[in-house]
Amino acid sequence: MNDSTPSAPQAAAPRWQPINAMDRRVAGVLVEKAKTVPSAYPMSLNAIVTAANQKSNRFPVTQLDPEQVEESLERLRQLGAVGLVQGYGRVSKYRHYLYEWLGVDKVELAVMAELLLRGAQTEGELRARAARMESIPDLTALRPILASLAAKRLVFSLSPEGRGHVVTHALYPPRELEHLKVQYAAGAMAMAAGSGEEESAQATHAVVGPPPHAPAAALPATREGAGDSPDPLRRELEELRVQVAQLREDLNELAATLQQTDIEVRRLKDELGS
Repeated sequence: MNDSTPSAPQAAAPRWQPINAMDRRVAGVLVEKAKTVPSAYPMSLNAIVTAANQKSNRFPVTQLDPEQVEESLERLRQLGAVGLVQGYGRVSKYRHYLYEWLGVDKVELAVMAELLLRGAQTEGELRARAARMESIPDLTALRPILASLAAKRLVFSLSPEGRGHVVTHALYPPRELEHLKVQYAAGAMAMAAGSGEEESAQATHAVVGPPPHAPAAALPATREGAGDSPDPLRRELEELRVQVAQLREDLNELAATLQQTDIEVRRLKDELGS
């Protein structure tokens, strides 16, 4: 069964609510695999455990056991975000209902899945990672998607718009969400203080010159332009680096999925006495 978008009436009434970190990981895994490995979707419990604990494209890396994941799936079923699919013999299979649950389209769901799997990210990181599930050619294409998700109160900013703009999803429980906002606000204050010290040092440098034998790294760096965006070539290089790293992660993930599938096939053969 391939990942498919719901009909318009179903998508009109989102039912989402805050969920804990484990449930976010499980929900994100189901969306990711439905889009990237449709032949392995719907997913068995063991496959979800393996995918939730994989070291690639996950933050933080976890070590969930089958009992924890099964409990998470049951919570998500109660919320209407996940369903149990019949017709797969003795092995239970699970699928997501996040199109309806969140009230999003297929590209918006790819962005939400990446945020559920990794949490807060810069726009550049998010675009490169979500593009492996749905086509998002550049930041210009990503920003209207983020604006739509923000209008649905599904994402919000953790830093000012412009270079290094950080966004995240809104499915955190209230206490976790408040902690995250405080953490980023403290980081922004520290950066502002550091910027003030740098400007002061630059003013002193302009008057008295650099200190004797100052290392090159201590000298003020030339800014890459007056606007919010970095130099386009440098930005593209950074995104390419993220994409190459993501391709490596995808290959590792595919190898892990194939290994898990082989294990399940052998187990089924043993149960059937083949």
